Order: sequence, then C-alpha cells, then structure tokens
Amino acid sequence: MILCSNPRAQYLARKEEIDTAIHRVLNKGRYILGEEVEAFEKEFAGYIGVSYAIGVGSGTDALQLALLAAGIGSGDEVITVSHTAVATVAAIDSCGAIPVVVDIEADYYTMDPKGVEGAITERTKAIIPVHLYGQPADLAPILEAARERGLVVIEDCAQAHGATYKGKKVGSYGDMACFSFYPTKNLGAIGDGGIVVTNSKELAEKLRLLREYGWAERYVSYYAGRNSRLDEIQAAILRTKLKYLDVDNSKRVELADIYNRELADSGILLPQPRKDATHVYHLYVIRSSCRDKLFEALRKRNIGVLVHYPVPIHLQPAYQGRMSVSGTLFETEQIAQQVLSLPMHAQLSKAEARVVASGVLESCE
Repeated sequence: MILCSNPRAQYLARKEEIDTAIHRVLNKGRYILGEEVEAFEKEFAGYIGVSYAIGVGSGTDALQLALLAAGIGSGDEVITVSHTAVATVAAIDSCGAIPVVVDIEADYYTMDPKGVEGAITERTKAIIPVHLYGQPADLAPILEAARERGLVVIEDCAQAHGATYKGKKVGSYGDMACFSFYPTKNLGAIGDGGIVVTNSKELAEKLRLLREYGWAERYVSYYAGRNSRLDEIQAAILRTKLKYLDVDNSKRVELADIYNRELADSGILLPQPRKDATHVYHLYVIRSSCRDKLFEALRKRNIGVLVHYPVPIHLQPAYQGRMSVSGTLFETEQIAQQVLSLPMHAQLSKAEARVVASGVLESCE
C-alpha cells in the first residue's frame, strides 16, 4: 500500500536524532513545560518571523485558547469556512461563540474574501482564515476588512507550516496564528501538540496563563484557563524536525511537480498555487466529477487516497442549529463531492509518485 501520509517513515528518516532527543528528556526528568518547550517556542517563533510562541496540547486547543485570549465568548460571531477540518469550527463552538461560515474560492479552496464583507455584523468579533492543504488564504483583503472594523484575525495554519504569502511566512500576519503538530502534518510530533504565535506581548502573556489554569503563580488562577500543555518529549522531537522542515517541504513540491506533469492531460483539475504565495502541499488534492469511482479504483490498486473533506461542517449533524451560513456555499458543497487527496509526504519516493499518477490515469480511462 502506498500510504497517503506516513508518520512512521518520517520518524525513521530522522530516527537517530529523534531517539537522542527523547532520551535527553527522559534523562533530565522534567516532562512538562521545561527547557525543551521553551527552546522550541523560541525557535519556532524565529522560523515564522514573530516575537512569541506558546506551546499547547493540540492544534484545536491552540484555536480555542487564541479565541479566549481575544476575549471571545458567548454570543460573539466568528467568521470562517465550512470546508476545513472540523477542529476550526469546534474551537469556535467550544468558546460559546457562533461560527459564521462563508464560501471558498473555487481555484484555491480557501476563504473567499468577497464573502467576508457580507458576513460581518455588530456581533462579529473575529475572522479565522484557514490555509488549507498547504495553500495560503488570500490574507490581504481579509486583513483589510478586519482592520477597518477592529476585528481580530486568527490564522489557522494547521496545514501550512512553512508556506508563504507575499514573501512572509503564514502565521506572521494575523493578531494570532495557530499550528497543529499532529503526526501527519508537515511538521509533526509523535503524538499531539500545537502552538499559538503572535507579535503581541500582552496576548502572549495571557496565553501562557490560559494554557495552565490561568496560573500566574502556582495554584492561583487569574483567568478561567485550561490544561493544555506541550510536553517536553514532543517539543524535543519537534526541535529536531524543525531543522528539516524547509528541506521536507521542498521534497513535497518536487513530488507535486511530478503529479502536475504526469496528470497534465488527464482532464482532472489539479492544485492551483496562488500567485505571490508558496504552497507546501500538506495534501495534494485533485478534483474530479467521478471522485467516488476514482477513489475505489485507486484503493483496489493499493493506493491510499483519502477525502479531505467529504461533508462540509455546516451539513454535519452535530452543528445543525449551532452555526450560521452567510450567503450561498455553492463552491463549498460542490468541492466536497469532488476532491480527492493523493499520497503526499516527504518520504514518498518519486517512483511511488509516478505509480500513483499512472494509477490515476488508468483509472480515468
């Protein structure tokens, strides 16, 4: 089976260094919020180009804590998209706020800035653009709309570690930005983990309290916080992998180039990188009107394709009556029926990529 993602292969590629990092933590004897977390926070903030980074338990926690740090709560509205991992909307909902979803751009699968203006009301407090599949959202008009109305912008960068927009890393534009280190990500831990980055000293200090019960001093809570702490072992692993992130992203781009060449005349819609941006191909997502047939045919060939994501969040049972839809979501609903993720990870060989491409071409005949 050619896997869609392969965290084990990522580990094996850096096994000696990762094992050394793990044993370094085990021998020190401090396993939560210690030297490794502090060092990783500084290194990751430097990589993104921001002043502060706050390690937390997961990407979902990162979004929740960012919203709480911004003072967003019951009855507030937060604009985002429905074509995303459910975590984006779940984080808004968990704060008691109301997710308001807008449509996506047909070419790029990210938030359509034109839909944002019409979604803003007196209750709107924040916008969460999602950099999906490794593709940056079109931030400039979103930021402009937010700044004109005093809205907070929180970038969801869970799938875009290292991607750039207009020459700067995504995560460096919003008031805050949130990353996930789930094992399949471009920068993945061996377990869960997440981080919030910001240029605001005030927000950074509040986030550090919120991630640990609101403690400014031990056992005394100044905010109604959470328990969401990045552990030392994951931080040590992430420090090791961060050194190779740009190299691994380059490998993903090379694999995407193979798919682009091999499938150029297939009639299938291929990813369209945004101008003035770099796509880091967390996922290589094609679009086909016969998606389900193609899915089954490739699975029979032991090619591990997946669908990201088959059901828009506004159509999922859990969120009926818990969110608002602004305008029509035509592109969102159509794309959900057509997208298919081909195998994509830094340890995928070029030969395997060609096998996948051949499988797609033969399955389309």
